[in-house]
Amino acid sequence: MTGTMVAQAGDSPARALKIGLLGSGIGGSRTPRMHLAAAGAAGLSYEYHLVDSQVRDLPEDPADILAMLEAEGFDGLNVTYPFKRAVLPLMDELSPAARNVGAVNTVVLRDGRRSGHNTDHWGFGESLRQGLPQAPRDKVLLLGAGGAGGAVAHALLDGGVEQLAVRDVNDQVAADLVALLTEHYGQGRTRLVTDIAPAAAEASGIVNASPVGMEKLPGLPLPEEMIRPDHWVADIVYFPLETELLATARAKGCAVLPGSGMALYQAVRAFGLFTGREADIERMREAFDSFN
Repeated sequence: MTGTMVAQAGDSPARALKIGLLGSGIGGSRTPRMHLAAAGAAGLSYEYHLVDSQVRDLPEDPADILAMLEAEGFDGLNVTYPFKRAVLPLMDELSPAARNVGAVNTVVLRDGRRSGHNTDHWGFGESLRQGLPQAPRDKVLLLGAGGAGGAVAHALLDGGVEQLAVRDVNDQVAADLVALLTEHYGQGRTRLVTDIAPAAAEASGIVNASPVGMEKLPGLPLPEEMIRPDHWVADIVYFPLETELLATARAKGCAVLPGSGMALYQAVRAFGLFTGREADIERMREAFDSFN
């Protein structure tokens, strides 16, 4: 994938919207193609640039990165690892989702102001509603408490999960998320897990929001024997689409939810924030699937 992709409107003289994805190691992202498909369907002139810290020499300070991209004329940014939390204090205003989650994955740059949003929250929630509408929501085990994990945690609790157990390889990161969730949702809705076995044993659902399972970090985020046929299992990793976790769960007869849904719906919401237009979801889905 090249660093810049462009959708041209046939009859529009307006300046193209200049959007970017800020992250590290993002050359395989499907986000640009989804946005350009939606822009083409809406008849918008639209540029999409990858701002990859592994490819481009960026300033060390996130504040300097944002200032540089503003000076380059960007109208908006999608933000991914490792910048989702780093840009949060640099916003002029935050959406309720970004404030609650404590991470920003979409920045709208307009009239000299920065508006921070979190579309991962809605993206996962919508994916779960569409993909596993009947999944029991009594007790769920969440693996991964980073920027994406925080968004998924809020989506799960907003979606009716009664008790959420949170596990991360970094106990402090998990403890911080549990404290944030308890402050927002009250006592009893979430707890820190250090011993994963009993949490998996009592859970009806398991959600992986860790990077384990990505092509560059293959494997399972929990031991295979802890996955039961009556679990439902969701993964937010979408590269590859069929992670080892999903393949293992599917082989056991579990209902599964791949990461493609969250990737699609977060992009749908971000496109709307950038353009003020409703995205053509099917065109974006076709663009996402075109990578297969």
